[in-house]
Amino acid sequence: MTYRPARAASLPIVVFIAVAAACSKPSAEVAGQIPDAHVKVYFEKGMFGGWPANHGIWIWGNEILVGFSKGYYKDLGDRHHIDREKPEMHMLARSLDGGETWVIEDPGAEGRLLTDGGFLHGVPRPGVEIPQLMDSPGGVDFTHPNFALTLRTNNVDAGVGRFFYSYDRGHIWEGPYRLPNFGAPGIAPRTDYLVNGKSDCMLFITAAKTNGEEGRPLCVRTTDAGKTWDFVSWIGPEPEGFAIMPASVRLSEREILVTVRRREGPKRFISAYLSNDNGQSWQYLNDPVSDAGEGNPPAMIQLADGRICLIYGYRAEPYSIRAKLSSDAGRTWGEDIVLRDDGGSRDIGYPRVVQRPDGKVLVLYYFSQKGPDSERYIAATIWSPPGP
Repeated sequence: MTYRPARAASLPIVVFIAVAAACSKPSAEVAGQIPDAHVKVYFEKGMFGGWPANHGIWIWGNEILVGFSKGYYKDLGDRHHIDREKPEMHMLARSLDGGETWVIEDPGAEGRLLTDGGFLHGVPRPGVEIPQLMDSPGGVDFTHPNFALTLRTNNVDAGVGRFFYSYDRGHIWEGPYRLPNFGAPGIAPRTDYLVNGKSDCMLFITAAKTNGEEGRPLCVRTTDAGKTWDFVSWIGPEPEGFAIMPASVRLSEREILVTVRRREGPKRFISAYLSNDNGQSWQYLNDPVSDAGEGNPPAMIQLADGRICLIYGYRAEPYSIRAKLSSDAGRTWGEDIVLRDDGGSRDIGYPRVVQRPDGKVLVLYYFSQKGPDSERYIAATIWSPPGP
């Protein structure tokens, strides 16, 4: 089944389109590192924009596509400020100039959905039929030059994962195709994958623990072009708390580095694991982030110079978006580099990150600021990492 989301030019329901978004000077300077700019990607009065980490980011030269959730703003105290009695919508933001300007796309326009439901915090969108979840026929070419893959779950049938893919940079998507539970009580996949070949792809996802609580990360793989997916390994032992939302980087033909959002008791942190046998087994390395405030998932890439760049949201005062760099494949990490510290609440982060062809790093996340505009919005920071 093929879904053809409306192009940005036909989206009158979007009040704010970020092609004219203003750039602001960053508020934080650490070790002389000042981001080039902060850009508002999506902001709309009375609305909530959130959680790029749940959706995915894709880059083709200076064309960048990122997914996020759009809902209705509602002050819920310590909870996410999204109205759970109104629809949550899966949106896309596209930039053709490396993240300087953005256009918002609505895959739910004209009764079509990118994700079947796509909502975790709201109710179904009125007038939009949820497409049937299907078994994958296979035939996916993971090496197609305009390929994109997204993994999602929702609250209609919680614990059931699905994937969509695109061959035209996210304008047309195939799916939704069912993922197995891999022997777990359920899975809650977000988008993290490594392409090994035309018919070969690894996913790094989260499953429920044996007691049904969240969560434990695992690696799964297809070698038959997405027709079937096989369990490869658990990443670390089953935790007392949770270990969720892995972010992966391939270091070599055999080595894979994964960082994971962790919670144990009152501690919220990020842990790193290394596989030396292409995901068959994992060894704990360290905790790149020993304190993430109230907790946030990592985003991670390998820079063109070989260093590892990790991004996360710090959910305690000063509420901030931070980076860490490793020059030895994750064995050790430098000090926090604060990209911005002007957050107005804990409701920030869930980042995605890519490196542009010019070497600058583009970080996408959701954010809230102090002051009268308390809506959560999607922001981007353009940043030049310090030299090795």
